[in-house]
Amino acid sequence: MTGLVDFDAWAELAGDSPTSRTEWAAVVAAWSEPHRRYHDLAHLAAVLGLIGELAGAADDPAAVRLAAWYHDIAYEPERTDNEQVSAARARVGLRGLVPDGRVDEVERLVLLTAGHDPAPDDANGAVLCDADLAVLAGPPDAYATYASAVREEYGHLSDEEFTAGRIAVLEHLLALPALYRTPEAARQWADRAAANMTAELALLRRRAASGPATPPPAAG
Repeated sequence: MTGLVDFDAWAELAGDSPTSRTEWAAVVAAWSEPHRRYHDLAHLAAVLGLIGELAGAADDPAAVRLAAWYHDIAYEPERTDNEQVSAARARVGLRGLVPDGRVDEVERLVLLTAGHDPAPDDANGAVLCDADLAVLAGPPDAYATYASAVREEYGHLSDEEFTAGRIAVLEHLLALPALYRTPEAARQWADRAAANMTAELALLRRRAASGPATPPPAAG
């Protein structure tokens, strides 16, 4: 297991106590569920690593890191309220481990990942969302691997349903005022992400069929 998701990394944020150890084990177990193909411990570690790179842009880097630990702790592709469930899980799990104000901020940040559209003055939200969406700016082969893994997670949907839902997600992301909100992420990733998403969207539109997709496939 990468050091980014081991107990020492967690303890820097939530302390070392029996309660903290129990919560860390439960969080890791959730991220290790067998139905996860992309939204797994590797994704969590990647997001935490990127938050480390972007932390200088955050107002409360510890809150952003804790939000990363919880942002996909509830991940059931059949549901439409995973972010709400994850945020509630964060509030319960962190109670007594970190100050109440930080728990509030973690909950807010987890909810923000439903749309990845932080306000212009939301420094913490910008860092979390940028780290979560960094996968969109990968090399074409890495992007294809990511997209394939997301499709596996939505195996309960027909190709027609998945295509319609994925189109909706990509259109939402491409219509955001800016995909990446921190200057460093925007400089490094914006063009590559736009190219990847535009190419995928063109492919999906060519094979799109009628019929809604509920829920839409996750972005990051």
